[in-house]
Amino acid sequence: MAKIAKRIVKSREGIDPNKVYTLTDALGMVKERASAKFDETVEVAINLGVDPRHADQMVRGVCNLPNGTGKTLRVAVFARGPKADEAKAAGADIVGAEDLVEQIQGGTIAFDRCIATPDLMPLVGRLGKVLGPRGLMPNPKVGTVTMDVAQAVKDAKGGAVEFRVEKAGIVHAGVGKVSFTSEALLENIRAFLDAVQRAKPAGARVPTSSAWPSRRPWARA
Repeated sequence: MAKIAKRIVKSREGIDPNKVYTLTDALGMVKERASAKFDETVEVAINLGVDPRHADQMVRGVCNLPNGTGKTLRVAVFARGPKADEAKAAGADIVGAEDLVEQIQGGTIAFDRCIATPDLMPLVGRLGKVLGPRGLMPNPKVGTVTMDVAQAVKDAKGGAVEFRVEKAGIVHAGVGKVSFTSEALLENIRAFLDAVQRAKPAGARVPTSSAWPSRRPWARA
């Protein structure tokens, strides 16, 4: 813990807490201060100024990052017959129906993204208390309840990130690795900002990529 604390303190050296940095400058500082022994994830957090307790202020969506996330996601698909075959051909790691439900109920959740065809949602609904808290429940709003399972699998594998506003009115997502070029990270962040902009209710604040308000540039795993 002491080593982690020292690393955090060191990463903040030279950063003025009263200054608003441009996105380009913030990314430069993040890359300069990356010190972990692994390829850290660059994460963006935006305070939207909304109250998610009100249904009309909920912000949720999905963003296809043009340069991917740098992570290898394991994708599970609930489908039968031809749709199951399509999911497998598209690269899904796990495909099933009742058997997959039993596996999950037994405590095995070996995937990072879950997709389902609409006809199997009554079956998947049994797993709400298990998948919901983990953010894995398929949802048509983010394209994970669909008949086009092949495209959904390709999107997930290709860098699609889901986002949802938290209790404090903040939405965040990993947008790449510190090993990415600054240009690649900029493209990903702009795509994320655009996606949040489209998903936000009227009155919510979304910063522009040319005037990034982050006062503490940072990277995390």
